[in-house]
Amino acid sequence: MSDIVILPVPVFSLLCNAAFTLRSEVFVWEQKVPEEEEHDEYDLGATHFVAIADGEVVGTLRLIDLPEHTKIGRVAVRQAFRGRGIARKLIAAAMAHARARGQDRFFLTAQSDKLGFYESLGFVAFGPEFMDGGMPHRAMRDYDRDSAVLVD
Repeated sequence: MSDIVILPVPVFSLLCNAAFTLRSEVFVWEQKVPEEEEHDEYDLGATHFVAIADGEVVGTLRLIDLPEHTKIGRVAVRQAFRGRGIARKLIAAAMAHARARGQDRFFLTAQSDKLGFYESLGFVAFGPEFMDGGMPHRAMRDYDRDSAVLVD
């Protein structure tokens, strides 16, 4: 496999459209998330990232800037490319991009079976488990809400 290239991409660009197709492939077809829940009002204002390998979009995520934190979401990697560190590289690049813009508080909601992965990136789960897209999730953050200090 060639090197992985991570890029922020504009909404409605060819690369972002390929990312949306990948999200449908992973979330709607593979994980059975209802199609009407896959895209939402945040897609238009989010910063979208793609991972490109061998000339194709093989991973994606989006960042949503909110007043209290930046939300990482819609992390997806094409099935044939999983286990190669692509999601880890995507998240690191997206967080570096956000930090360069002054953001230092990150939040996400993780599928419960993926908690260990996000914990390995420094995220801590909080609050009760909840259902989203038909799957159990937990909220996670990479900072201590009381002190607003990043958690190592």
